[in-house]
Amino acid sequence: MEEVPDGGMRCAVCKGKGLCGLPRCPIVSRFHTQAALTPVSSYMGASPSVFVGSYNYPEVRGGPLLIGDSDKPTDWIRAGLDIEEIIGLRAATINAKAAIPRMKASMQEIALSSHPLDVEVTFERPVSFDLKFDGVLTPIGRSGTVENLDVIDNATVPRVVDRVTSDTDLGATDGVQELYTSSIDVYQIQNILSAGLLGKKPTVVPTRWAITAVDDMLGKAQKKEIGRFPPIEEVLVFGGKLYGNQIAVLLAPGGWRYEMVEQWRKNSLWAGTADVIVADGEGEKAKKGYSPIAGAYYSARLAVNEYLTGIRRTAQILVVRSVSGEYWAPLGTWVIREATRKAMQSPPERYQTVAEGAVAVSRIIGDEAWVSASTLLPRLKTQRRLQDFF
Repeated sequence: MEEVPDGGMRCAVCKGKGLCGLPRCPIVSRFHTQAALTPVSSYMGASPSVFVGSYNYPEVRGGPLLIGDSDKPTDWIRAGLDIEEIIGLRAATINAKAAIPRMKASMQEIALSSHPLDVEVTFERPVSFDLKFDGVLTPIGRSGTVENLDVIDNATVPRVVDRVTSDTDLGATDGVQELYTSSIDVYQIQNILSAGLLGKKPTVVPTRWAITAVDDMLGKAQKKEIGRFPPIEEVLVFGGKLYGNQIAVLLAPGGWRYEMVEQWRKNSLWAGTADVIVADGEGEKAKKGYSPIAGAYYSARLAVNEYLTGIRRTAQILVVRSVSGEYWAPLGTWVIREATRKAMQSPPERYQTVAEGAVAVSRIIGDEAWVSASTLLPRLKTQRRLQDFF
């Protein structure tokens, strides 16, 4: 196979011929989907969630997402949808948008409801296909400026959602945590935060930021709680795979620490002709700055913290994510959250030493390239436990 230059030139040279080694060209796939869609001037049907853009913040635009199917990734996984089917579903989705003051009341009604609300929308001009891929956001196929919007359904609001969003003395972080501990799932919490319904001075939040903010707020709160638990007593290794994302998690005895190593394999979505590996981590102190791994860092941390909270133990955490060409279109950071949850729900492999656990991680991932990028692994291998002295 002809070697293709790294970076943006690769697609310009390839033009869908498959030189990149991916099983399917994302760009070509966009046009296949486009062929089945015609411009629309109006919509009547369900709106399960909202979307707020980040361009020109704070003068952002937003509104309801219009789609007749489920908008929750957990439903897509449960239904066994593959990447192409998810892209097809999202290609038909419309982001109905306008200035926030015009849309805020309708957005909040939709975000509060436990079921999708029926809406009637007309657009200023016909809405055409324009599917955009993004590493954080779930793809949206079309967007159009709203001429008129009517919510023609009544919201059903869970009691805890009504109470938390009505409490103007409750900070946004506490509100997110209370909703989560009351079994409101992260996807609705993201919508509630984005629609400007949480905090002492509620503010509409771009969806991109709300996704990571919810994962980060919950992860920090769990981190504090987990720190009060006793440590696990053996090395545990978990593995799981979802849409070409292979996750391996190593838990070792000790106080809470976290590191994630992300490996994009050669010729995978964001890599060129060589593997791309990046790592980041934190200890007991609050993390400073935004992770170079972006939203995936916080999504994976939340999933592992959920497991530790459930077993009421603390641990040192090493998460390795390996992404193959099978992941031919970015679906959003929800993939990493759900892939890591899937890993943590699998029966763990148990080992006496970190070295044995690291070998298991390499087996799950498929190679040892991640090892040299980890700063936590050498620390774990040399760390002595209290029982080692007896």
